Amino acid sequence: MTSSSTPGLARFNILADDEATTALHEVCASAAWGRAILSRRPYPTAEALLSASDVATADLTEDGLTDAMAGHPPIGRPKPGDPTSSREQRGMAGATEELKAEMLELNLAYQERFGHVFLICATGATGEQMRDAVKSRIGNSPEREREIVRTELGKINRIRLTRLVTEGE
Repeated sequence: MTSSSTPGLARFNILADDEATTALHEVCASAAWGRAILSRRPYPTAEALLSASDVATADLTEDGLTDAMAGHPPIGRPKPGDPTSSREQRGMAGATEELKAEMLELNLAYQERFGHVFLICATGATGEQMRDAVKSRIGNSPEREREIVRTELGKINRIRLTRLVTEGE
């Protein structure tokens, strides 16, 4: 995304607060994150919006991070009728039944260990890459894993915000 303002960004900047809140909730399920983004409007550039997202993601409390993760379905099981999770998890769409079953088992083990869904920026990743990531991360300490989750969430939020302010251009 360029540093200049886009028509999509201009539209976002003038949305009524309730409409902007709804749009932001589609990007990140954390209400605290959404409020932080909303409070800084208008954004002069798309990069300013993305930078605000980075700050808001870094500033999330444990509860805010938990809320954000709750908006993400497990890898390999996108929300029915949700084009965003289906698009982001496209790498699992063509996975073998064996890989899907392994991913389900790994997702459950991860969730049991950490108490939340395995979160990864899945855009562009293959099913095998996602499987390998959960395998490598399941041995992390809870503190290290929270750091990684926050980083992955930041990547996802950037991709979704970019789509929000560039769709239809």
